[in-house]
Amino acid sequence: MPNQSETASYEGQLDKFAQALATARKMQQDWLTYGLDFVHIYVEDVDGDWLETWEYDEILGNQLLDAVKEFLVSDDILAVQVRQQLGEKSLFDFAVNLAACERIAEEGERLSAVVNLLADDNVHNLDVENLAAHLVERFFR
Repeated sequence: MPNQSETASYEGQLDKFAQALATARKMQQDWLTYGLDFVHIYVEDVDGDWLETWEYDEILGNQLLDAVKEFLVSDDILAVQVRQQLGEKSLFDFAVNLAACERIAEEGERLSAVVNLLADDNVHNLDVENLAAHLVERFFR
């Protein structure tokens, strides 16, 4: 048999669910009333370019990211090794994640992060660690 605190917890969860359901119903009613224009009620800058730049605001105009992208498609022997290590993984995603490693202050943590970016299924070997060390040396020192 549930005690009073469990009952209060269930009632709190039920209240939250009821509020969410009421909000969804209001949104649905606004959609039926206003058609697609209902979006203007819920989105402040609906006509802006927020959708196209969503999550990419920080990486646009990033000089390090541009340098990493150029490097990854070059004939540099280190770039070739990185591409071989990555296999079918996205070079763009790798470049974004590598550039994000710049924010890691502790050098050891940064190296570990780069190793994790390069590793296959979190399997670390000496080659991956050496490759990561060369990338850290090239882009972060």
